[in-house]
Amino acid sequence: MSPTEPEGIRRQSTPRRRRTVRLRTLLIWLAVVPTVAMGTQVALTAERLLDQSAQLRSDVVAAERIGAPLYTLMVDMQAERTATAARWAGTGESEGELRARREATDLAAAEFRRLAVDPARSFGEVTRQLDKLPDHRLRADARSGTPDSTLAYYSEVIGKVIQVYQQEFSHAEDAELAQASRPVVSMLQATEMVAREDTVLALAGPSGELTFAGYDQFVSALGAQRYLHEALIVPHLTARDQRFYERVVGSSDWQTKTRIESAVLSGHKDIVSGIKLPAEIAGWPSAHANFSVQMTTLNIDLARSVLARGDAKAGELQTEVAWLIGGSAGGLLAVVVVVVLTTRSVLRRLHDLHERTVTVAEETLPDVVSRLQRGQTVDPEALPAVSGDRDEVGRISDAFARAVAVSVDGHRRLAAERHGFGLFASGIASRTGNLVSRQLSLTEDLQDTFGHDEALLAELMRADQLTVGMRRQIENLLILAGGEVPDPHTEPMRVADLLREAAAEVEDFRRIERQALDETSVEPSAISRISHLLAELLDNATRFSPPRSKVVIRAEVVTDGLSVEIEDRGPRVSPERYEEMNGRLHAAPPYSVLAQNAHRLGLFVVGHLAEQLHATVTLRRSVYGGTSAVVILPAELLVATGDRDPRTTGEPEPQRALQAPAPVRELLPAPAPAADLVPAPAVAAAAAVTGPPAAGGPEPAPEPVAHTSAGLPSRRTKAPAPVPAAAPAPLVPVPAPALAGRPALPERVPQTHIAEQLREPRAQETVVRPDTATPEEVADAWADYEQGTQTVEEELRRDQP
Repeated sequence: MSPTEPEGIRRQSTPRRRRTVRLRTLLIWLAVVPTVAMGTQVALTAERLLDQSAQLRSDVVAAERIGAPLYTLMVDMQAERTATAARWAGTGESEGELRARREATDLAAAEFRRLAVDPARSFGEVTRQLDKLPDHRLRADARSGTPDSTLAYYSEVIGKVIQVYQQEFSHAEDAELAQASRPVVSMLQATEMVAREDTVLALAGPSGELTFAGYDQFVSALGAQRYLHEALIVPHLTARDQRFYERVVGSSDWQTKTRIESAVLSGHKDIVSGIKLPAEIAGWPSAHANFSVQMTTLNIDLARSVLARGDAKAGELQTEVAWLIGGSAGGLLAVVVVVVLTTRSVLRRLHDLHERTVTVAEETLPDVVSRLQRGQTVDPEALPAVSGDRDEVGRISDAFARAVAVSVDGHRRLAAERHGFGLFASGIASRTGNLVSRQLSLTEDLQDTFGHDEALLAELMRADQLTVGMRRQIENLLILAGGEVPDPHTEPMRVADLLREAAAEVEDFRRIERQALDETSVEPSAISRISHLLAELLDNATRFSPPRSKVVIRAEVVTDGLSVEIEDRGPRVSPERYEEMNGRLHAAPPYSVLAQNAHRLGLFVVGHLAEQLHATVTLRRSVYGGTSAVVILPAELLVATGDRDPRTTGEPEPQRALQAPAPVRELLPAPAPAADLVPAPAVAAAAAVTGPPAAGGPEPAPEPVAHTSAGLPSRRTKAPAPVPAAAPAPLVPVPAPALAGRPALPERVPQTHIAEQLREPRAQETVVRPDTATPEEVADAWADYEQGTQTVEEELRRDQP
């Protein structure tokens, strides 16, 4: 009952189990993750295509709205630059031409400023450059500075315009449109180079002379425009544009242009102030006016072709997005349908497998094990069979069937071995129990024969107690082996006598105080098992408590039956240890647990007996610091004593303190003079003192207890019914045996061999109260308590694995 593990020892923490994910969740995630990834990719692709389509349409709209005014602004700026150069050179009709060109430029700039309001586009740089145009016109009119600086401003503005075309309308994000828009930008750059040639020749004026810097500008412009035509324009033109370009370059005006450029390169003359141009330059203005119109037409056709391609490409992108979304949605729907059907199929098969497994695990297998433990046969049809399916679920089912077959075979062998071991252990226990019973009978005979020798009588009593302990251990083996303890009782026994019989089974029975608070009796068939259960608890309580401390056992009728409480003064026990011990008491442990705890089987025996009696045993901490064991016996095991039925009422009887054993000589009958008479079994009263009687009330009479003829308490009576103490034991005449050829055996006369000291009344033991103890007695008691505690701790250390 008391602990086998001291307080403070904790269980080792178990490793934290990793959380598992359900198969349904895994299958769903297996479908969701690719679906989400595919959907995300489709969404991003569709968004990118839609953005590209929107950008193309925006570029087309912007080119249609701003492209034409921007191109007009570039052409007017080129014409104004040429007119400014001619007026600077002193050409007579250049002033009116310049005024007209400036008016055209102002109109084109105003139109551009009105339309170029989108801050996201690169129109602001052109606008800022146009803001400087009035200042440069004033310088040109006043001829302030050099003509190169003024003409360079116009070239810079035109370069910004071409840069806007290249950045805003080249469609760099689309390779096809970028390839188609490349000739447009190159054509604008070539047109600018030709316009610069026109400006340089206009700057030569009527004299036809150029500075070396002017001549270098002409040569550079000529080389650049030829390279652009040969390398970046002609190779990238479509067949239709190629034919139109060939008509332009094959015209007489373009041929005149080429001839004049060649004459300037080869027919110029170096003079002191610069370069003297040839006379062929006089035909440049008319030729330039004609082929520039054709080039402008070609530029506009190229730009419109690119815009048409951009618009068509935007439509294609939108159609591609529609097909992409539709096809992806259909594919995702198909994936979802396939995943749902597959998941349902797999889960349905797994659910069926789970149901079969649970049925086998919770119904079939326990029934098979129970039948095997009872020694019955098992029908092979009741077990799952191997189907031979080759898919994953089928293989799992077959593996489970094989595992069940192996488990059943193991249980079959284990049941056979357990049954054989139980028979073996029961046989050994029965034979050893017979020997122990004979040893007890011999000890009682020796007590009767040599009771006059006090020292020998004390040793015989110790031997008797040890033999009783051996018998109880043998009965423990019999109980754990599945046998039953023989019960010689045929009549109900009072609870007080039952407590006395259980206490007599304990070696240190003098420390046990018994209190029977109710007058009730116990069924004969359960007396031995209840006595054995209480004896195990009492023995454990006396062994694991200080040597001089008392162990109290009290019994009273409660609502659920009979409550028996055993309280000791043992060491403290942790709540976890109480929980573990109560688990062993409330359910009979398997043999594997018994094998691991073979050195402490008391609680297992109590658990087996409690299961047989349908009783409950609970261990808990006592208010005194020790352990309290509460046994609740069911009301079906109780019978009425006198006119009172404890199973129909829960009111306890008044508490009655049990008295100390009465003097032996007063309880035994007087010596009989007849030599051929032997005393019948005499029953005398004896009990432990628990407290003084109530004030003013009469002392209760001692309860009867069965004794041997030598005055020793008998632990196992064949007739436990009490007999009044004052009634003498009847003497039964027994004829002396007279066998032929054998002398008569000596006959024992009652009360003639008992020790003289046992004839005198035994003085009642006095209870030493703690408040009257001397310091020496307190020190001795504390030393005994420490010695007992050290003994318990040493046993605990030996018991721990």
